[in-house]
Amino acid sequence: MEKFLTDIEIAQQAKMDVINTIADKLDIPDEYVENYGKYKAKVDYRYLQNELKDNKDAKLILVTAINPTPAGEGKTTTTIGLGDALSSMGKKTVIALREPSLGPVFGVKGGAAGGGYAQVVPMEDINLHFTGDFHAIGAANNLLAAMLDNHIHQGNELDIDVNQVVWRRAVDMNDRQLRNIVSGLGAKVDGVPREDGFDITVASEIMAIFCLSNDITDLKDRLSKIIVAYNRKGEPVTAGQLKAEGAMAALLKDALKPNLVQTLEHTPTFIHGGPFANIAHGCNSVIATKMATKLADYVVTEAGFGADLGAEKFLDIKCRMTGLKPSAVVIVATVKALKYNGGIKKDQLAAENLEALEKGIPNLLKHVENITEVFGLPAVVAINRFPTDTEAELALIRERCNALGVNVALSEVWGKGSEGGKELAEEVLKLVEKESELKFTYDLDMPIKEKIAQIAKKVYGADGVDFLPKAEKEIERFEKIGFGNVPICMAKNQYSLTDDAAKLGRPTGFRVTVRDITVSAGAGFLVALTGSILKMPGLPKVPAAVNIDVDENGVITGLF
Repeated sequence: MEKFLTDIEIAQQAKMDVINTIADKLDIPDEYVENYGKYKAKVDYRYLQNELKDNKDAKLILVTAINPTPAGEGKTTTTIGLGDALSSMGKKTVIALREPSLGPVFGVKGGAAGGGYAQVVPMEDINLHFTGDFHAIGAANNLLAAMLDNHIHQGNELDIDVNQVVWRRAVDMNDRQLRNIVSGLGAKVDGVPREDGFDITVASEIMAIFCLSNDITDLKDRLSKIIVAYNRKGEPVTAGQLKAEGAMAALLKDALKPNLVQTLEHTPTFIHGGPFANIAHGCNSVIATKMATKLADYVVTEAGFGADLGAEKFLDIKCRMTGLKPSAVVIVATVKALKYNGGIKKDQLAAENLEALEKGIPNLLKHVENITEVFGLPAVVAINRFPTDTEAELALIRERCNALGVNVALSEVWGKGSEGGKELAEEVLKLVEKESELKFTYDLDMPIKEKIAQIAKKVYGADGVDFLPKAEKEIERFEKIGFGNVPICMAKNQYSLTDDAAKLGRPTGFRVTVRDITVSAGAGFLVALTGSILKMPGLPKVPAAVNIDVDENGVITGLF
């Protein structure tokens, strides 16, 4: 039986170029390149401000997917493989990705460096501490928490209501024990006891601010607007009132510089920022994306999870705030994942089953409709091909997509690298030349409830939205204090178009329930919490961490 190399074995056999060679490919002056060892570097964001702002913008290609399943879709792998394919065809290409969080790396989801022969390297560094950005974000988050609690302890000049402290601490790990805690126990000098909790770092508002900031000045301004609590009159108390933004920005000043690495085929890649798309806005940093679009002719980027989450937020939040606009969108699916959506168990997905595929394809078609009809952008479906896929199954998907005016391209980048992505790249090169106008799901001046309803109806296919009393109360509060005209970031499970993870395929006749609304004032959006979505995940019964090890030479094993 043929033995396939693991992702980490492939990555460890790679012959990487020193990172300065990759920077030279993009003509980045040495003065803006800060090396982190031989194969990683940060590029000073001032390069974008000082020398790149007048450069022509690249064609931006967004990669999204169907709702994820245990069968896997390969969105990041396809993103990397497409970038390599374009590069191999002589196109000046840069890839822009998010950084992996340690939580899923040690949990169940895995890393975010691609797979097979479509990977970014050094994959161990990227999947673990990388350049320390997430640690800086967590430290800034927790500095603010410490300054808030210290202010209360030292006399509470701002008259903060200790029962209305809304700022939580953060750690970049799946740790359910920290979800809900009681802090401040002990003597009077140990603080004021209260119910508290931790969020995973990628769900922190600092992460969202970090990814949406244009420069250090914008970063500080956004940090100062964070609402940490409410006073006894019900008025918001901000980080600016605590005079915390300067110190927080000092912790973040180096992290704000985009990280430059390479693919296995030496395509330049920025990896920077990493909010989850199910509990946050799911896009890499604005600075990295903008820098990429000024340095290349084609930029391939991705947004987290399916088009109902990451792509919706990329378009409705990131593009709206920045003026960025994709020239084409790639929607990734697998035959296995579609059969899973059709009701087939994971251990039976290898066998041909056209009936199950027929039932599962509507999930893909809904994501296609979202991109082409709701947002008005040209799209192609990329089928991440497995050896078990049959010609009849592939033909059925092609037929259903063609009926919507969308072509299907096979992607075999996992096994073949850039060579396996050329069919997809050729289709993308045609699409990016089409004229299109980005439409948003909702207008900002709509009432908060109506904006949420527009997303639920247009993007998820819901009949409507129900708001629980806590959400009603918070909506009233936010409209009163001036947050009625900001975008909405939906916190929803990634597995279903609904707020119930068990409802696969393309459900109809359902309503979405919003249980709470929170404000990310610095990021500039409201977060609507649906279903049982959590901002602090837990580890599975058998965490990926149990298989990860390092030998006496420092070589890591078991990391995918």
